[in-house]
Amino acid sequence: MEADWDELAIVQLPPPGPHHPATQIATFAFDTTQELLWTGNEYGRVTSFYGPSLERYTSYRAHAATEGAVKQFLFTEKGILSISKQSAHYSIRRGITQWHLTSNEFTDLKCMNFTSKGTREILVAGCQDQMFKIDVEKGTITDTLVPEAQYTTMKRAGQYLCAATKNGGIHILDSGTLTVIKVFDGHTGSISDMDAKGDFLATCGWSPRQQYGFMLDPFTNVFSLKTLKQLPPIPFHTGAAFVRMHPRMSTTSIIASQNGQMQVIDLMNPDSANLRQINLYDSYLTGFEMAPSGEAFALTDSNCHIHLWGSPSKIHFPEYSNPTEFADPAIPPPIMDWSLDTPLSTVGMPYYKESLLSGWPSHMVFEVGAPPPKIDVSVLNTMARTDVGYFAKNPRSKRRNQAEVTRHSDRASDSLSAPKFLSEKARAAQSSSEVDTKTAETMETLTDMHLDDVTRKDVPAMYGNVEIKYSKFGVDDFDFAYYNQTQFSGLETHITNSYANPLLQLCRFTPLIRNLALRHTASPCLFEACLLCELGFLIDMLEKAAGLNCQASNFLKTFSGLSNAVSLNLLEEFAPNVPLTSMIQAFNRFLLDKISEEFRRMAPTHSGPSMMDKVLETQARASMRCAQCANETVRGGRTFVNELVYPAKHVVKSSRGPRPTFSQILKASIERQDQTRGWCNKCNRYQQMVQRKTIQSVPGVLLLNAAIQTHEAKLLWSIPGWLPQEIGIIVDQGQFYCFEGQDLKLHLQRGVFKIMVYELIGIVADINSGEHQKPHLVACVNTAPSSRDINSEDKWHLFNDFLVRPIPKEEALRFEPSWKLPSILTFQLKAARNSIDDTWKESLDTQILYRWWSSNAEPPDMEFKVLDSSTEVPRPGYPVAIDAEFIRLQSEEIEMKADGTRETIRPDRKGLARVSVCRGAGELAGIPFIDDYIAVAEPVVDYLTAWSGISPGDLDRTTSPHALVGLKHAYKKLWILLNLGCIFVGHSLANDFRTINIHVPKRQVVDTVDLFFKPSLHRKLNLKFLAWCVLKEKIQEDTHDSIEDATTALKLWRKYEEFMDAGVLEQMLNDIYATGREVGFRAPGSGNGKERAPPTPEPGDKVGQTTPARKAAAFGRIGFRSPMK
Repeated sequence: MEADWDELAIVQLPPPGPHHPATQIATFAFDTTQELLWTGNEYGRVTSFYGPSLERYTSYRAHAATEGAVKQFLFTEKGILSISKQSAHYSIRRGITQWHLTSNEFTDLKCMNFTSKGTREILVAGCQDQMFKIDVEKGTITDTLVPEAQYTTMKRAGQYLCAATKNGGIHILDSGTLTVIKVFDGHTGSISDMDAKGDFLATCGWSPRQQYGFMLDPFTNVFSLKTLKQLPPIPFHTGAAFVRMHPRMSTTSIIASQNGQMQVIDLMNPDSANLRQINLYDSYLTGFEMAPSGEAFALTDSNCHIHLWGSPSKIHFPEYSNPTEFADPAIPPPIMDWSLDTPLSTVGMPYYKESLLSGWPSHMVFEVGAPPPKIDVSVLNTMARTDVGYFAKNPRSKRRNQAEVTRHSDRASDSLSAPKFLSEKARAAQSSSEVDTKTAETMETLTDMHLDDVTRKDVPAMYGNVEIKYSKFGVDDFDFAYYNQTQFSGLETHITNSYANPLLQLCRFTPLIRNLALRHTASPCLFEACLLCELGFLIDMLEKAAGLNCQASNFLKTFSGLSNAVSLNLLEEFAPNVPLTSMIQAFNRFLLDKISEEFRRMAPTHSGPSMMDKVLETQARASMRCAQCANETVRGGRTFVNELVYPAKHVVKSSRGPRPTFSQILKASIERQDQTRGWCNKCNRYQQMVQRKTIQSVPGVLLLNAAIQTHEAKLLWSIPGWLPQEIGIIVDQGQFYCFEGQDLKLHLQRGVFKIMVYELIGIVADINSGEHQKPHLVACVNTAPSSRDINSEDKWHLFNDFLVRPIPKEEALRFEPSWKLPSILTFQLKAARNSIDDTWKESLDTQILYRWWSSNAEPPDMEFKVLDSSTEVPRPGYPVAIDAEFIRLQSEEIEMKADGTRETIRPDRKGLARVSVCRGAGELAGIPFIDDYIAVAEPVVDYLTAWSGISPGDLDRTTSPHALVGLKHAYKKLWILLNLGCIFVGHSLANDFRTINIHVPKRQVVDTVDLFFKPSLHRKLNLKFLAWCVLKEKIQEDTHDSIEDATTALKLWRKYEEFMDAGVLEQMLNDIYATGREVGFRAPGSGNGKERAPPTPEPGDKVGQTTPARKAAAFGRIGFRSPMK
């Protein structure tokens, strides 16, 4: 360090963004061949600076931000090596990656250095139990070693590698054999810095001090690498934090402290020291490096600055530097005389074969003046008010600085064109002629045959995104029949996590899963978060709906409330960037494991597998054999979902024979053999282990995850007919054989082996159908195996949420790498075809109807009385009066358009708050036997007290005065009554059943809103008005009571039958409507009637303070006839 040395440059490491603070410098080093200084930050980014002025040269992401800081650099002639905790990276100096190496065994890498092979091989180590040799040219691990300690720093000097342990020790390793030759005790704490050059090694470190914790040692240890002995330490009273050996003077060392004091000292003459002080002001040193030439050194401080020191006249970094490559200078375009008279043909065009960059596609051209992007609903729901506005937590569902095309989102071009609303069709039918009506229907049918013009032309319209539109009459005005004219029901899409819809449809059409799900649902299972029960409820609803639209809201609500669903990235709101095909395959594994566990919970206790396990479980014995000593350990194993494994890329390309068949892929996947590192008890160390599975038995239903990751796998699926509709499986003495096509027919004809034939039930496919089409999932299902008709022929159907239509088998089994690929496959034993088991209806557990389940005192008999199991067993045709009250859990999303109109994007979400069911016949007619308040754990937006009679605190288990039950508990009671054949009597029940998420066939419903309705007048009457006009009673005077509403509907039904028996129904309806017109269809004295038909009125300022008392009404035994008769 000469007298003219000075601080030549000071720069700050660039922050990750314009509004972010600068990041700390984790490591830095001078290039050994070029005039470059390299730095690495805490988030895996590498940045280089050129020359004495430290001009920025390159910057690139070498390691993932989740891996933490860059730990160390090494340099070769061709490029730069860097490591982080979990990866090693090699790139050329311009930032282009040559290779990036990760491994499950990389857990906490700290240091690296070249071995005896020079720059062709590095040794990587850290605070872990393995060291790794890495080939620099190939980027592969060539050997794995077990070190004698965990290393934090590694320096090379001659034939030795000097490695610092995390406990303050120093190991001297032979760079060829990597064996420890000598061990030194350096410091009682950890080592802060270390450097080696020639015959000397110098270290700085920490030691514990009483009452002060760890402090820097006031000396630098020196070791001789020639004699492998420790030399006298060099004192440095301010605390030695950093040490570097001078590159050109072998006995000279530079020591620095954190406060900026530097000492240049000769190791052979410690008394001749040269002191310098660096002015750091309000920071402290965090790093110190010496240039390979000895003509410069660099310091880093806690304020993220880099200080470069040297002689202004002769500074250079390496001893002999190579020229640094820079970007070519931009060549200015030639000067052209351009005016209004210049012909365009003077501008030449080169010959080209590919699309020009200037030829932008239509979806990349945007209009100016677009509206601002919509704020995420999750942000709006969590906003908190401050003095200057609102703030909310960032959900991190989008990338930083992401521009949004709001014009395109307004057009909603990513979905099929929606049909007219039912109300619009009704008005058009009245005002137009028959010819006009047929013309409109024809045009609507033609509209369904294509997507918007931005969609790829080779994708059929039926695979596009479908979207529910909402009019002022709500979802009931949407024409679902336009999308589905089959006997199979679809599932709606406006529910969170509805990506699971295709897999739920697949379960519904797999008889073995369907039978066990319904059997479990009919059992006395009362676990609130039971997915198997919810699956049984959903399957029963889909079967009863017979083509009408359904929704899986209860199932998805239960699924979304499971804690492990969040940790597995199965919820859309917490995993916005996870591909749907990966999410549905993970959900498949989760669902099968969950329902198997839940079935065993209610099954009789025994040691063998349950019926659900026999249907879903592939039993195997997994063996782990050590590749060194051949020691083998065997353990049992079971699998519910098998993932397909495809041949490696080089195997497919090098093979000259035919491509592998599906059955060969399936055999290799189920008998999967892997090589991994594991602990060998015989060798007593980690060894290479060979894992192999021996199949013991296969299940009745074979569920497969397609797991398509490579282009070669996509090409296999694109082969016509590659997926067979039938496969044959033989399991014999631990061997698994799979056949298809002619091989399967031959084995069936020979009959030598017991072969199990499986048929394809259905597929969940991932659809990416166009430039503006968001990816989504559909199901292609063969509905014949789940038919009750044993002679039914195969019929394939597409289930695209609520769009359902038949398709040819060839279409269902055809895959295109560009837009349609399978995610899940379901095979079932052909012997189980058409095995629909409905015996669960005979063993339906009804005990839940005959017990008072609350710890609260049971109300008086005249207000409430549970059913008597000996005298009041519900029979088919038995009438029950029902009414339910709801609360609002989520507000509707409304978009205001430029013309001032409002469009409902997503309707409000309501939850069941109270349900009451009364006897409809007998001596106790009108007395309720179900009056359940539903406990709610999620936030409530509005209790709708004026319409529901529910007040805050009524549904909280800690404050409610009522007998609260879970949603499933209340739902199961209604489901049992439904399957016992009871008749549900009520007013405007369609809305209640939809929110409850249950489907009741029309033959089991008596709705008084339809009984007292004249279609020609287009107005339905509310319950309060009918009670006043027909029954001469006043109801809902203070607030609403579900028991009162249910009994009122029961009385109206009796009056209706009286009018029918007397033959005066038409006259009475005319009188009712005439009276209604006089009073505005409102009961006198009422401010707001209870309109249960849509649209639901918004709550006013009137809020009920208490839950109303239950009211009972007496009924006679006569006048009630079952609609079933």
